Amino acid sequence: MLNLKGKSILITGGTGSLGKALTRHILTKHPELRRLIIFSRDEQKQFQMAQEFPIEKFPQIRYFIGDVRDKERLIRAFQGVNYVIHAAAMKHVHIAEYNPDECIKTNIGGAENVVEACLKTNVERVVALSTDKACAPINLYGATKLTSDKLFIAANNIKGNKPIRFSVVRYGNVMGSNGSVIPFFIKKKAQENILPITDPNMTRFNISLQGGVDMVMHALEHAWGGELFVPKIPSYKIMDVAEAIGPNCDKPIVGIRPGEKVHEEMITASDSFYTYDLGKYYTILPATHQWNLEEFIKAFNAKKVELGFSYNSGGNNEWETIESLRDLIKEHVDPSFIV
Repeated sequence: MLNLKGKSILITGGTGSLGKALTRHILTKHPELRRLIIFSRDEQKQFQMAQEFPIEKFPQIRYFIGDVRDKERLIRAFQGVNYVIHAAAMKHVHIAEYNPDECIKTNIGGAENVVEACLKTNVERVVALSTDKACAPINLYGATKLTSDKLFIAANNIKGNKPIRFSVVRYGNVMGSNGSVIPFFIKKKAQENILPITDPNMTRFNISLQGGVDMVMHALEHAWGGELFVPKIPSYKIMDVAEAIGPNCDKPIVGIRPGEKVHEEMITASDSFYTYDLGKYYTILPATHQWNLEEFIKAFNAKKVELGFSYNSGGNNEWETIESLRDLIKEHVDPSFIV
C-alpha cells in the first residue's frame, strides 16, 4: 500500500463524485496523511462537503477555492504538495458542444496550467483523470480530454531532472455519479414513470466509484511515468438499465444527443502497438519514455496485447445483467431502491 505518512495530496475538482469518494478513502485508509487539499471553484459545493468532512473531525483537510484556469493560484496551492490528482473538468458532452470555448479553457488550458504548476513546485506524482470519450473522440469533450491526456503524458519528457511522474487513468461511466444515467432514470421513474432511451442499441462501460478510487491509488503508487491505465470492467446495455430500474415504465426512443456514440471505446486498434496487459488493468505506454521497457515488463509481469486488439463497450466479453444491475444500484446508488 502507498505510504502517505507525512505526505500532502491535492485534488482538483475535489468536490465532485470521485473527489468525495477519494477523500473518504484517503482519510479512512491513511489517517497519517499530513494534508488533503480540496481544490475547486464552487464555494457552495465546498460548503456542503465541509459538512460531511468537517475540519474539526478531519484536521488534515483543507478547502481551497480556485480555478484550474488560474495558473498562479495553482502554483500557490501546490506549495508543499507531494501528490496531485487532477479531476477538474467540464464533463457534460452536450454542454461542451454548446460552449466549446469554455470547455477548451478548462479541459486543455487547465491541464496545461496543472502541468506547469507541478513543474514549478515540488510535486512528486500526478494522476490525471481521463474518460472513455477521449478514445477516438467524436465530441469536443472527448477531444479536449484526449489533448489533456497527451499533455500529461508528454510532461514526463520536459520535467528535466525533477523526479516527478505524470500518469493518466481512463475509465467508463461511474455508477451513480452526478449526471449519470442511473440516478437520472431513478428520478424520471419517480416523477413521470417514463425512461427516455437515446438508442436501444447503446452500451457503456460501468465502474463503481470505489473502482475509480482504487485505480487512481494504483496509479499513484505504481506509475513509472507516462502510462495511461485502463481498467478491465463490464459493460451494460442501456435497455437492461431501463428494465432493471423501471420494467413497467414507458420507454420512448428520443434519439442520440449531439456528440454521443452508440458504443464507447477505451483502447483502439492503433493503441495496441503500445498496450500491455497488467492483469487487473491494461496500460497504454508512451511512444517515448524515460525508463527501460524490459525492466517495466519484468516488474509488472506485463504482457503485450495482440496487434489489432481493441476494447469496446459493445464488444466486451463481460456484461452486467438486469439482476446484477439491480444489486449494484442498491449497493452503490440507492440502498432503498425497489423495482
